[in-house]
Amino acid sequence: MSNPREKVVDAALVLATRRDYGDVTLSDIAHEANISLAELRDLFPSKGAIVGGFLRRIDRQILQEQNEIHHTEPMRERLYEVLKRRLLALQPYRDSILSIKNWVSRDPLMQTALNREVINSMRFMLEAAEIESDGTLGAVKLQGLVFVWWRVIDVWLEKGLDEALHQLNQQLSRGEQFVSHAEQVISIIQPARDFFGKFMHLNQKSHHVDDDIPHPKS
Repeated sequence: MSNPREKVVDAALVLATRRDYGDVTLSDIAHEANISLAELRDLFPSKGAIVGGFLRRIDRQILQEQNEIHHTEPMRERLYEVLKRRLLALQPYRDSILSIKNWVSRDPLMQTALNREVINSMRFMLEAAEIESDGTLGAVKLQGLVFVWWRVIDVWLEKGLDEALHQLNQQLSRGEQFVSHAEQVISIIQPARDFFGKFMHLNQKSHHVDDDIPHPKS
């Protein structure tokens, strides 16, 4: 028996190829998936959540192929291969994604929600390429990668896979230079931040000790 969540995601993608995803209703999706509206409610709370389910499906596919990464390659090459595989995985759904993107572009709340999903996806793509995503520098890498990915997706939808891969290569080269500069800046400011953090901790601790000392009554 097929996974009911996957059936719903597939149904939504099929309907998105037929018309603008904004015109697709939850009832339409339930009918296409051959389930009741009540069953759909148990699986997904909204059309946006179904899109999130699709993105997590792609994440899972890429992460399951993680062992194909050549760990001796430079960081940029590893990340390029991971994101190239992601684009190839998305390729069969290009028409559906274009329909969904048009819908999202008209809904600011959905844009915010989808951006959160993409941030989570890119965090795992960095990890798949054996690139740390934690800490200050990790946050810089993650936010930069999200920006790069949206640029690449726009090119992919407008001009196709070859142009998108070319754009990806260019953007990662620029991003590599930016990360190198960020590393230098962080290496300079991090000791000062650590010192300030320790100073604040000791200062707060001294206040607590002072509060515990009984003061003579006047």
